[in-house]
Amino acid sequence: MVNVGVIGATGYAGEELIALLLKHPEVRITNVSAKIDKPQKISDLFPKFKGRVDLICQAPDVKEIAKSCDLVFLALPHTVSMQIAPKLLKAGKRVIDLSADYRLKNLKVYEKFYQVKQSDKTNLAQAVYGLPELYRVKIKEAKLIANPGCYPTAAILALAPLVAFGIADTSSIIIDAKSGVNGAGRKLDEGFLFLAEGFLFSQINEDFKAYKVNVHQHSPEINQELSNLAGNSISVIFVPHLLPLNRGIIETIYIKKNKKSKEKNQNLISLYEKFYKKEPFVRIKPEGQFPRIKDVAGTNYCDIGIKDDAAGIIVISAIDNLLKGAAGQAVQNMNIMYKFPEELGLL
Repeated sequence: MVNVGVIGATGYAGEELIALLLKHPEVRITNVSAKIDKPQKISDLFPKFKGRVDLICQAPDVKEIAKSCDLVFLALPHTVSMQIAPKLLKAGKRVIDLSADYRLKNLKVYEKFYQVKQSDKTNLAQAVYGLPELYRVKIKEAKLIANPGCYPTAAILALAPLVAFGIADTSSIIIDAKSGVNGAGRKLDEGFLFLAEGFLFSQINEDFKAYKVNVHQHSPEINQELSNLAGNSISVIFVPHLLPLNRGIIETIYIKKNKKSKEKNQNLISLYEKFYKKEPFVRIKPEGQFPRIKDVAGTNYCDIGIKDDAAGIIVISAIDNLLKGAAGQAVQNMNIMYKFPEELGLL
């Protein structure tokens, strides 16, 4: 039995983590904490947990957390995790960080997109990017996991086979992404629930908009991982949009073929099926079928559909941004770290 803690338990990802961990037969939740005005039972904050977990949620006390936990999930805002993770790691605890603090290996790029310096360079060097489909072997032995962002998860899984086999013209990748609003996080202000980006329900309902056009903080994460796969520098065009939905991400990705590739005439659906043959949470659509958000909402799956014709390649991927894009992937990583069946607690 693994004793786990959740720091940032009152956010969307924290709430999802608790719900998943309560179903997990090999896990015991021993600590929940968050930036909170006064200590309260987590079941008072989220009545659905009443009688299932009634721990007191209070401001994080790292010493107390370390005493009661083997593994700690950090469901914290970006730039906060790097203040807490070093103390937990020093205490011998394993950490899965859902923020961006340990994802980007280039310090200058992190500072540019998050407006602060990365203060924990030592642990950054040992952090493993937690995309199981690419880094499972490293995840098994990791002490610190940098859980991927939601947009990058859908984008990297959609593009990995094309990039790895040199089929994609990597100078021409365009990612058109759409996300439900809770991917941006939650904050409490004057008794009202605001959506990150400052939106109220009335401001996003019956509307659809692009934001952070080609300057989103997930762009360098996508570029970093695709460049690692390709063995050369890649810079995609990435445009996110805000959907008037609670949850879910769908990305339509446009790629030209690399004319020099020896693999360019492969049947791409067969290629994807072989590439992800042993991956429990990646599903490849048959020819002529494409994912939709309803197919993956509430699951840890990434669904991928491929269209290959003379004009180029179109890949469409869909995930639940709070599950495969955050809490579900974090639990998947935990399962790998502790050698549990990968699907445990996620099906």
